[in-house]
Amino acid sequence: MRKSLYLIGAAALTALTLASGVKPSEALTIYPWCANYGGRTSGGAPNCGFVTYAQCMATLSGNGGYCGVNPWWEGPTPEQQVRPGRRARG
Repeated sequence: MRKSLYLIGAAALTALTLASGVKPSEALTIYPWCANYGGRTSGGAPNCGFVTYAQCMATLSGNGGYCGVNPWWEGPTPEQQVRPGRRARG
């Protein structure tokens, strides 16, 4: 009886130790650029996981398709973002 209580206590302590290291899930990340495969008229599947236009275009290189602004993007429009190495006009 006493041995089983020790085993239950050890199992509970182990479970609490493991649970304390669990992190809450992160929010969904929405990126500003979408790669639309298959061209403008053929309705290919979009991939909206690109931070920059150049990254999106590099992914499409040789595959066909086009890059467009993600319709679910809530940040500043990608055209308004200042690119590194360039000065903002104005």
